[in-house]
Amino acid sequence: MALEGEYLGMPVVIDDLDKPNQEFYSHCGQGALHLQFCASCSLMRYPTTTACPWCASAEYQWQPVSGKGTVYSYAEVHHAIQPVFRQFLPYMILLVELDEQPGVPGEHDGLRVTGNLTLADGTMAPKDVVSAVGIGSRVRVVLKDLGGGLALPQWTLDEDAEQPETPWRYAND
Repeated sequence: MALEGEYLGMPVVIDDLDKPNQEFYSHCGQGALHLQFCASCSLMRYPTTTACPWCASAEYQWQPVSGKGTVYSYAEVHHAIQPVFRQFLPYMILLVELDEQPGVPGEHDGLRVTGNLTLADGTMAPKDVVSAVGIGSRVRVVLKDLGGGLALPQWTLDEDAEQPETPWRYAND
């Protein structure tokens, strides 16, 4: 049976054939970020897959992670394709490297999860927060409830972490 929720008035449907993503978003809906942990090579992975990208094993368990990490890269969106996002311009999509499993299995690899930059309550971050975040900023996960037992991982500045004085940002034209 498909899982259904809603994000910013848009329907979110995870088909019943997509068991790994149903499990992932259901864990988020229970209030904790869990990632797939390979039973064969002991590496975690994201996004969810039916087989480990490192060893091809289909066997995995779900393992909780801290939900804390560092902005590895980002996109600052100034032109919203979906009309509902126009009210939040500019907004930021983050690629966050989690504190777990850094540099594994190789020095340029890491456990990275995407999501929007939000405030601690899960609402999209305003322009002043967007302009203060960049590569190196410390963030923590916020699980935005979508209803139907689902939640979406988003990111907010980690108020308990030491932040870089000047996070690296792309040059503005």
